[in-house]
Amino acid sequence: GLTMIHFTFLHESGSNNPLGIVSDCDKIPFHPYFSVKDILGFMFMLLPLVALALFSPNLLGDPENFTPANPLVTPPHIKPEWYFLFAYAILRSIPNKLGGVLALAASVLILFLAPLLHTSKQRTMAFRPLSQLLFWTL
Repeated sequence: GLTMIHFTFLHESGSNNPLGIVSDCDKIPFHPYFSVKDILGFMFMLLPLVALALFSPNLLGDPENFTPANPLVTPPHIKPEWYFLFAYAILRSIPNKLGGVLALAASVLILFLAPLLHTSKQRTMAFRPLSQLLFWTL
């Protein structure tokens, strides 16, 4: 975006001119030449990609996508992620599927109760004058 703005201003006003020589004859009008060139280049790049996607979409695909899946075995490229370990533990610890899903939903929904559990009228240390003084001096 900024490159296009830079080119536009460069072709409208010219570059730095320390000698003071009139350079209007060296300037090329930006819009007609470069805009058509960019649009044609974009079209010539987009046309083969659209043709490839519409006429032979499987040409660049992986042949492994067509092997039938075994529902009893997890594929080797799927690895459990560390941030889902709590979900794996909950789902494996409860033998009933519905119970495991309900326990998993409850474990996530209980996080929404945390703001409601703070009923103290006392504000946090961040609003106390001594804490603010230490914050701004350190």
